[in-house]
Amino acid sequence: MIQYFLSKEFLGFLITGGIAATVNFLSRIYFNQFYSFSTSVVIAYLLGMLTAFVLARVFVFNKSSQSIRCSVVIFSLVNVLALAQTWVMSMGLHYYALPSLGVKSYVPEISSAIGIIFPVFTSYFGHKYWSFK
Repeated sequence: MIQYFLSKEFLGFLITGGIAATVNFLSRIYFNQFYSFSTSVVIAYLLGMLTAFVLARVFVFNKSSQSIRCSVVIFSLVNVLALAQTWVMSMGLHYYALPSLGVKSYVPEISSAIGIIFPVFTSYFGHKYWSFK
């Protein structure tokens, strides 16, 4: 198991995922000017997901034997689970955990950042073995 987390592939996944997470995080801040926090989390996640697919397909899982169409469908299904994890974590932190801990500053940003990071490992294995196998 540890060999997965020390591989070039996983490192590439973390780098491309980090870029996609940055797109997700910054676009959530932008969208939050026009939409609720909850809606902004979902829209930003979708934009980050598009970024992640393109980068992962080109730079990480470029030896995939699946068609792009098949990869897109499975990638989307894997990301439905990751979106649920992100949304639940973000909402729980934003509305319950951080306020109960007395955190008053940067609550949306902290909630969003942790929510984005939360599904990294489930996403990696889902994409490695299903989306881009």
